[in-house]
Amino acid sequence: MATFEQNPEASDAQRARLAWQCRRGMKELDLLLQSFLDALFDGLSQNERRAFDLLLRYPDPVLLEYLMGRMVPVDREMADVVLKIRRNG
Repeated sequence: MATFEQNPEASDAQRARLAWQCRRGMKELDLLLQSFLDALFDGLSQNERRAFDLLLRYPDPVLLEYLMGRMVPVDREMADVVLKIRRNG
């Protein structure tokens, strides 16, 4: 699991990695995830950032179900991040 550093240089590298992971096979996911990263990621807690990182490891069909509200992650922090992404979209 990724460790999210307070160091600005490390943070830039982590953000770039997450931006790359936001590029998915579905345009809808690309738009929702990238918009969230751009608008809200900097204000997330370390736990929320970890949850977002883990969320991006799911396959596209599962992500789509979460972000469309048809499924809810069992992990509470991940579920909170999914809700923030949905509200931002």
